Amino acid sequence: MNIKICLFAIAGFLIPTAQANEKPAIRLGAMAAGTLNWELAAMRNLGLMDKAGFTVENIAVTNQQAGKVALQAGSVDIIVSDWIWTSSMRSAGTNLSFYPFSDTSGVLLVPADSPIKSLADLKGKKLGIAGGELDKNWLLLQALGQQQQLDLNAGVEKIYGAPPLLSQQLQEKRVDALLTFWQFAAHLEAQGYRTLLTGEDIIRQLGISETVPSIGYVFKQEWADQHKAAFKEFLSLSKQAHDALCSSDAEWQKILPLTDAATASEQQKLRLRYCQGRVEQWGTSQQNAAAKIYTLLHQLSNNKLTGQSPQLQAGTFWSTD
Repeated sequence: MNIKICLFAIAGFLIPTAQANEKPAIRLGAMAAGTLNWELAAMRNLGLMDKAGFTVENIAVTNQQAGKVALQAGSVDIIVSDWIWTSSMRSAGTNLSFYPFSDTSGVLLVPADSPIKSLADLKGKKLGIAGGELDKNWLLLQALGQQQQLDLNAGVEKIYGAPPLLSQQLQEKRVDALLTFWQFAAHLEAQGYRTLLTGEDIIRQLGISETVPSIGYVFKQEWADQHKAAFKEFLSLSKQAHDALCSSDAEWQKILPLTDAATASEQQKLRLRYCQGRVEQWGTSQQNAAAKIYTLLHQLSNNKLTGQSPQLQAGTFWSTD
């Protein structure tokens, strides 16, 4: 909490006191292209911040790694990341916690006229993979391949890279298929590229029926506990902004410049995927499902993604109670 200090002389002593009307400031580490900025803009446009019991300081971070560094250094209070990293940090002694932000997940795409219809058809093909060899969608896709007696790691030529570069590679037919993040997938879907599987499809086919949010707000548990009222209000306003962007065409139009959508089709597809990502349920069943996914990822990554702990750490998921 940022607090202004006033000094009052009492009995010959200077006593610091916080100004009664000072609001706590929540420092958000947000990437310029992230959907968190969409919601912050919608909060302002809707006037939600005018009466809020807190202020927001939006601190730009260049990428996810920079956000993680800023959070650990205490330069920001909240970033958007995943519960896998949150748990790994807890197992290493840093008590971070997670609260869901979105249900959106990665997407496996192919050109509309591609002969690839199933995972088996990827054999001998070039697959672009955003996020690197430890990307959770790639690890889970390998698990699904194993379930189908397919060794995707050995039978596919893998090309790792940044999402924009890999989108270009797919458009130039330098890769045959692409596993990428949802926003980049939405742009490609709008251009006619075909979805083979979503991250949610992969989870379902691995036998997990619950929808598990993959990304969310990550913060130091002590900070959230100390600023619980302000943080809970922020979460409530964030949901109101998300809902408004999905229900109001006028509010959606106001944040369009932030979406990097070049065509009306891309705008529509981005909005559709963004709204499909609204978190509808978050409770014990979803958190237990997350623990199952964690165990699977721990085994698949040989501890490299999750850290040494074989189990999701207690306290990873923050409670608003």
